[in-house]
Amino acid sequence: MTYIKKLKPHEFKIWHGKRPLLGQLDIELTERCNNACIHCCINLPEDDSDARSREMSTDFVKDLIKQAADLGCLTVRFTGGEPLLREDLAELYEFTRRLGMQVILFTNACLITPELAALLGRIPPGRVVEVSVYGMSPDSYNRVAARRGAFAEFRRGIDLLLQHKVPFIVKGPMLPFLKDELEAFEAWAATIPAMDKLPGYSMNFDLRSRRDDPAKNARVAELRATPEETVGMMSRNPLYLKDMKQFCGKFMGPPGEKLFTCGAGHGTCIDAYGKAQLCLPLRDTATVVDLREVTLKRALEVSLPAIRESAVATNPDYLRRCAVCFLKGLCEQCPAKSWMENGTLDTPVEYLCSVAHAQARYLGLVRDGENAWEVAEGDWRERVAQFSGNDVKG
Repeated sequence: MTYIKKLKPHEFKIWHGKRPLLGQLDIELTERCNNACIHCCINLPEDDSDARSREMSTDFVKDLIKQAADLGCLTVRFTGGEPLLREDLAELYEFTRRLGMQVILFTNACLITPELAALLGRIPPGRVVEVSVYGMSPDSYNRVAARRGAFAEFRRGIDLLLQHKVPFIVKGPMLPFLKDELEAFEAWAATIPAMDKLPGYSMNFDLRSRRDDPAKNARVAELRATPEETVGMMSRNPLYLKDMKQFCGKFMGPPGEKLFTCGAGHGTCIDAYGKAQLCLPLRDTATVVDLREVTLKRALEVSLPAIRESAVATNPDYLRRCAVCFLKGLCEQCPAKSWMENGTLDTPVEYLCSVAHAQARYLGLVRDGENAWEVAEGDWRERVAQFSGNDVKG
């Protein structure tokens, strides 16, 4: 006899067969961080008084969470910066859980205290805590975090999570000088109870999402994995080819002039200052909505969809290449990435184009020296169908 039945949100009786307006709400509680990681696209100094003074108040965040709950939201993700820098983190966490919502917490674990770990253990988040790891030794970790003592704080936080049986997983950046620690990191990760697969890695690092530091951008670009290294890391996954066959059969094909062909704007992310964004990296002032002026419901139903639907490409280079390129499913080119790299929503990002083509060559979808946007429709459809075993949808 079956005692448990898993339902999708729109199948709950309380929704009367309709999908909830918002499934998950991402809230960036602060842009400040106790670390100063060399690859980070967002971090501001921990003691940045201007940023702190502009951050949302506790009551404002609670009101947004309550609005989200009224719209059917089941999960809230707290991120940053480092969300544990907020003195009200525990209060916001408990408030959210007592509304019946699950919490996803992104953290570097350095600021985990016995009291917070006990709270997470006593009132489980409902979803695993996600911990970013920056090295397996004091030298490597402190080098990435750009401060002394960071590794010791991180290990202390991890020990507290384990002690209180808080489920967590780990992930990390694939930086050039961390490659020698890869085996040790994965061996350690395998001992963590909630880890059921290899850790996730960031390799193709984003530039500063506020476009505020050209020197930092140059350093971040130097830390990025090469296209070939990216493919090498992806293909380590034993399910990579199987997954890609399924993925390519569903999501390949030119996007046309429409810029938002992803999920951006179907939900929302809220920045540290109360602005609703189409997605968390996209901070172009023309694409955000101030939640001090409109309700979350209106932002989701009116403001953000209007921004999403009206955004079309005008850049001739984008229209010549990206708009007609069938590698849409493999390429991370999007308005947010374009904004961070170039300050526009529709300028091709050369690095991402190279990564997508390297992956496509590995999968046999493009040939050496061939540009995907120059491949005729009948030809690319045949290649994708042969690779995936299915006709391309759309």
